[in-house]
Amino acid sequence: MSAPIDFYFDFSSPYGYLAAEQIEALGAKHGRGITWRPILLGVVFQQTGGQPLLNIPLKGGYARHDLARSARLLGLPFQLPPEFPFMSVAACRAFYWLYDQDPEKAVALAKMLYREAFGAGRRIDSGEAVVKAAESLGLDGGTVAEALNDAAVKQHLRDEVSAAISKGVFGSPLFVVDGEPFWGHDRLEQVDLWLQRGGW
Repeated sequence: MSAPIDFYFDFSSPYGYLAAEQIEALGAKHGRGITWRPILLGVVFQQTGGQPLLNIPLKGGYARHDLARSARLLGLPFQLPPEFPFMSVAACRAFYWLYDQDPEKAVALAKMLYREAFGAGRRIDSGEAVVKAAESLGLDGGTVAEALNDAAVKQHLRDEVSAAISKGVFGSPLFVVDGEPFWGHDRLEQVDLWLQRGGW
């Protein structure tokens, strides 16, 4: 069986949101599963010296325009949340805690959080917001709230981010197909062709 595609993303990445709405269909087209791997770009930027795209003069203005245009092309709602960029630690912790129990439900939570943030323009940067989203999937809010402060869950996230950096992950979204990295939502077409042709 073919190896899954690794999908690295930060919940604070709007291009990650666009990719999240397409990656599973792309994987299914080629008989590939998707391993969702949320990361913290703030930690990555400490290594790269990077900064949030929308905060960069000139480039940020273009990105805002391009994000809205790209969402329209895909038929997706798009709206930036009031606080942006935002901390995604709680969202990542909830994801990895749930992933260890129920990977499919963890992916459903990831999609819901992304849609809340960039589809509806709502804040997901707090534990309370993440718990509310989890409750809408039928999870117990108190249990999720406890998990967000669990030492093992915190360490799991740190380990995932460290592992991603050690593999050369530097941005969101970033896809790894059979060891081949593709950075950016605009590389999904190349991912499709790579899978179709078996590389080049």
